Amino acid sequence: QVQLVESGGGLVQPGGSLRLSCAATGLVYTSFNIAWYRQPPGQQRRMVAQMITAGDTIYVDFAKGRFTASRDNFENTAYLQMNNLKTEDTAVYYCRATCSGPACFPGEDYWGQGTQVTVSL
Repeated sequence: QVQLVESGGGLVQPGGSLRLSCAATGLVYTSFNIAWYRQPPGQQRRMVAQMITAGDTIYVDFAKGRFTASRDNFENTAYLQMNNLKTEDTAVYYCRATCSGPACFPGEDYWGQGTQVTVSL
C-alpha cells in the first residue's frame, strides 16, 4: 500500500522559514516524479514545484527564489524548503507521486494528506 505522509507545517511569521517533508512508502521511489502542491483557503490546488526523475526541478513563478524542492532517493523522502514566507503562502501543502519510470504502471498517482502552513503575525 502506497503512502505519502507530509510533515513540517505550522504557524510562522512573515519572513520566516519552514521545511516540509514528504515520506513515501510502498513504491519504487526512483520511478516516480514527486511534486509539491498547495491549496489556499477557498482556492484551487496548484502546483508549487515538480521534481522529475531525470533530476530537474520545475518551479512555478511564485516559488522561484524562495522555495527549494529536493528529494532523497535513499530515504524515499522529499522536502520543500520555504524561505521568506508571506501571508499569501498560507495553504495546505500536499505532495504527489506520479509514475514516470519502469517500476510502476502508467497512471499511478498518489497524494499525501497535506500539512497546514499558516503565515501570520
